[in-house]
Amino acid sequence: MPTYKNRKPHTHKIERLEETAYELRQSVVKMLLEAKSGHSAGPMGTADIFAALYWDILNIDPENPSDPDRDRLVLSSGHICPILYAALAHRGFFSREKLKTLRKTGSDLQGHPHLGTLPGIESNGGPLGQGLSQAIGMAIAAKMDNKSYRIYCMGSDGELDEGQTWEAAMFAGNKRVTNLTWIIDRNNIQIDGYTEDVMPLEPLREKLEAFNWYVIEIDGHNIEEVINSCNMAKTISQRPTVIIAHTIPGKGVD
Repeated sequence: MPTYKNRKPHTHKIERLEETAYELRQSVVKMLLEAKSGHSAGPMGTADIFAALYWDILNIDPENPSDPDRDRLVLSSGHICPILYAALAHRGFFSREKLKTLRKTGSDLQGHPHLGTLPGIESNGGPLGQGLSQAIGMAIAAKMDNKSYRIYCMGSDGELDEGQTWEAAMFAGNKRVTNLTWIIDRNNIQIDGYTEDVMPLEPLREKLEAFNWYVIEIDGHNIEEVINSCNMAKTISQRPTVIIAHTIPGKGVD
């Protein structure tokens, strides 16, 4: 069976997605400047991943955001929500003009996503470490209802300090929650410093494999690898899949 790196999406599609990621980064910069606050490292570093997800991977329809058969993305690292807001606006879930209201009083675009305020938001953000548990619950619900949609959980390496994340990871591996794809933004930093100085995570791959996860490591800025790894995850039938996406925090625009 070919590996995820051997499957070649069309070059012109990749180029379009790279342009989209660039535009998302521009929007994030403008949003943060307008708000005069907010996080930049995670949103900028994951723009390529969000471009691949929202324009290629996720089965979603901006015209029907509540479609019961849609894929769901849970943003566990809620503080990086500017990139989620930018992706949703550029994808057509709501007006791009709304992006100017980030973190302002009365705005629907607060510092963490809030379920029910915007189309396309699938979960509340806030306390780190809870998103994976939410995503697992959604994935199990889909299986119970005999639905074919997939659940994606976007998280960070810093929140792996949270014990709940590992309880959830152990549960998902044990219960073979195969319709779940967990993406970890491995940018090696957190609020207190470098992850390996604060709470060493390595050997991360081996830990996740020991919890019965299928592990894929990619360059999180290589959109081809992002797409191929997500497609590979759909073919894994006995274990949930986790994608460790190595990224540069705050990757900028020229």
